[in-house]
Amino acid sequence: MDSQDYIQKQYYTIGEVSKELDLSASLIRFWETEFREINPKKNRKGNRVYTEKDIDNIRKIHYLLKVKKFTIKGAKERLKREQEELAKEVQLRETLLKLRTFLLELKESL
Repeated sequence: MDSQDYIQKQYYTIGEVSKELDLSASLIRFWETEFREINPKKNRKGNRVYTEKDIDNIRKIHYLLKVKKFTIKGAKERLKREQEELAKEVQLRETLLKLRTFLLELKESL
């Protein structure tokens, strides 16, 4: 592993975010219009650049809308009220999904 693998980027393109979260770029752009929590900056070329905070907020919104089946209005209210609890739920879910993937790979290798 090279030393650059350890360095975390400050900004990510919409393509990188889309690929990482398995969401379409158009859905991410739509959510930007609906949720003030997603506020990407624009680079000199005018392209969106996302911070880790933006990506975390997209994860929370995805969790509320797609997993918990909230409406957009309901998701906005939950984001306002319970930021910390919601962050823990999302992190727990992601950890469990990674564990599941690992266990399935382990099972296949046996």
